[in-house]
Amino acid sequence: MNADQTRSSAEAFASARRVLLRAGDLHGQALRDALADRAEEWIVGRAAELGVVDGSGFAVVAVGSLGRREMVGYSDLDLILVHDDRHRDRLAEVADGLWYPIWDAGVKLDHSVRSVPEAMKVAREDVTAALGLLDARYIAGDADLASLLISSVRNLWRAEARMRLPEVIDAAKARWDRTGDIAHRAEPDLKNGRGGLRDVQLLDALALAHLTDGLGRLDPSRAESPLRTAYTDLLAVRTELHRIAGRARDQVRAQDADDIAAALRVGDRFDLARLISGSARTTSYAVDTGFRTARNAVGRRGLSRFRRSPIRRPLDEGVVEHDGEVVLAKTAMPSSDPGLVLRVASASARNLLPINGSVLDRLADFAPPIPAPWSSENLSDLLVLLASGHDVIAPVEALDATGLWERMFPEWAGVRDLPPRDAIHTWTVDRHLLETVAYAGALTTSVQRPDLLLLGALVHDIGKGRGGDHSLVGAELAGPIAARLGLWPDDRRLLVEMVRLHLLLPTVVTRRDVSDPATVAWVAEQVEGDRVLVELLGALAEADSKATGPGVWNEWKAALIGGLVERVVDHLGGRPIAVPEPLDDELRDLAEQGGVRVHAAPGDGPNMTVVTMVAPDRHGLMSTMAGVLALAGLQVHSATVRTHAGSAVDSFVVMPTFGGPPDAQILRQRLGAALSGTVDVHAELARRAAAGGPVRVGEHAVPASRVTPPPRVSWLAGAEKGRDLLELRARDDEGLLARVAAELDRSGVDVAWATVATMGATAVDTFAVVLPDDSDAARGQIAAAVLSVCGR
Repeated sequence: MNADQTRSSAEAFASARRVLLRAGDLHGQALRDALADRAEEWIVGRAAELGVVDGSGFAVVAVGSLGRREMVGYSDLDLILVHDDRHRDRLAEVADGLWYPIWDAGVKLDHSVRSVPEAMKVAREDVTAALGLLDARYIAGDADLASLLISSVRNLWRAEARMRLPEVIDAAKARWDRTGDIAHRAEPDLKNGRGGLRDVQLLDALALAHLTDGLGRLDPSRAESPLRTAYTDLLAVRTELHRIAGRARDQVRAQDADDIAAALRVGDRFDLARLISGSARTTSYAVDTGFRTARNAVGRRGLSRFRRSPIRRPLDEGVVEHDGEVVLAKTAMPSSDPGLVLRVASASARNLLPINGSVLDRLADFAPPIPAPWSSENLSDLLVLLASGHDVIAPVEALDATGLWERMFPEWAGVRDLPPRDAIHTWTVDRHLLETVAYAGALTTSVQRPDLLLLGALVHDIGKGRGGDHSLVGAELAGPIAARLGLWPDDRRLLVEMVRLHLLLPTVVTRRDVSDPATVAWVAEQVEGDRVLVELLGALAEADSKATGPGVWNEWKAALIGGLVERVVDHLGGRPIAVPEPLDDELRDLAEQGGVRVHAAPGDGPNMTVVTMVAPDRHGLMSTMAGVLALAGLQVHSATVRTHAGSAVDSFVVMPTFGGPPDAQILRQRLGAALSGTVDVHAELARRAAAGGPVRVGEHAVPASRVTPPPRVSWLAGAEKGRDLLELRARDDEGLLARVAAELDRSGVDVAWATVATMGATAVDTFAVVLPDDSDAARGQIAAAVLSVCGR
């Protein structure tokens, strides 16, 4: 065939490709197969004309999209001319005879000429080239030579993948930095973005080297893996993107989205965005887990096999850390422990550790639904998770990827991957909800009900995507959610109203004069005179705005909303005054009997216990009792501190960090030793804290979450003459109550009564105190002393 005929043949191939793309009667794999067939027909024919046949010492191998038979319209032809080094005098002739007709036909070409040793050298020097060669597929010429190349590069990869894993991971992260996260981009890069096609191909490469054997159901080598579905969906979108755009393009642009959606029959551009986001999130989760699995597999090789096994460090009941991941304790039984899922997620967020993939699969297979209404323990674990700031996102995404999150919140399916309807929103609706929760975590000490703030942030937009006013639709959904979570009726009402009115304050400050008394009165009427609700709406407005996008929350908006909240609260009569809880007859009898007594009774949850301690009242008694509980590894969830008949009667609702309920007799013995001076509980707590964290089990302290809402101390007017109310809001930790009470003792403060409440990860404690010096300066010094022991 002469040069003109060769050129004509190549142009016929290019023309056939254009016809296939313009006809529009083939889609998906059928179109990709047809495109690959046309390319291979031309390559095989042209190779034969050049004498590139079996036994010739030359072979044509395809890599890239043609190597995978995933040509999507305007894909480059990625070809390697392989030679056995016997006919170097013909190399230029054969190479030019292959490449020039393709260039002349206007088809993009990525080409190389390699012997097998040269290909191996390139693979050793360039990890990107090594990964590309794994897709190599024989097209024409010497089949044995092509087979040698393919087997050689794969064997090399299997042998060296472990050593090259850090390089592979760094390259992937650099690519993500350039292209961003597909799941939350308005115009995502399907090929190179985080969660895109290249990430699945990367996991395939790790699977080839047996580095993802612990990936479970997401292992790319398993045909039923959700990862395969995600890859197929992204590839289908990319196929239509090329066809509709009429050029090589990997970024889905808004102007093409509706046409792509129509071609794929998935609805409109919003439905397409959900499809892309869902696929990308599955892939992102898989690649994160795959990287951890691969690192662990690498760590178990070589000399590390002879090292001592990593310590299993307890994190929560049934939950431990092992080898840098959250795993289940050996005694954990997911099938009989519905709350285990929440404890795993909470431990992951609090300790900044990923959840092991196999653990998630086990929980997905065996963990039963949490019985409704939830116990106070389960609700507390959820709140601790939600209070973790931005560290909440990774564990919730992991639960969602395995279906565990939707079991707890079936309503989540309506907002998962739901794209925003306006450009001001950065995130999909479900991610926006989690971002709002993250920002709310830093505001928990600014409100009286941090638990409701976090729950309101989680569900405030749950009504989107269902038609109608999303605030009203969401309020209808919030009621059943609140009931399922076990909230009291008054708290259910508050949560519903938070969802219904979450746009109230931002709307008012942009449309009305917030200094006008009529505006203040109108807002007070809208919240039905509820001071707690308006305070919650102010904090939710801030978290919601910050989670919407850059610049939505600013100093001007903060001043307007903050000022409006203060005016409405003042209009409604200010903050309510706390009063002590009365003693029941049984506790009165205990106090009148005198002596040192400790009683333990079951609490509302299976792991909660009400511990009542009675002792002759004296200065510093509350801090001593709280210290005894902290040393016993008991977390105080709430407490009431009162006196009667010369005895202090302190009741604590506690839950063990690990193990079973406390033994009342042992606690009485420890309390007696502390009261007699035999044991200095505060010195022991300080020693344990200095050794690696307060009352933690294991060799190292459990790291705190990065988000720490600022502790706040307020002085409130009390109803009792001569007694002031000191209110503390701070992030809770083991020993906090003991430290605060001890600091009050050192300041010469007499605590008449106290109420302590822990709402998830936030303590809201009120102390009725008699001050040694009734002056503002003394109050300031006491507040500073209390703040100094918070957040240790």
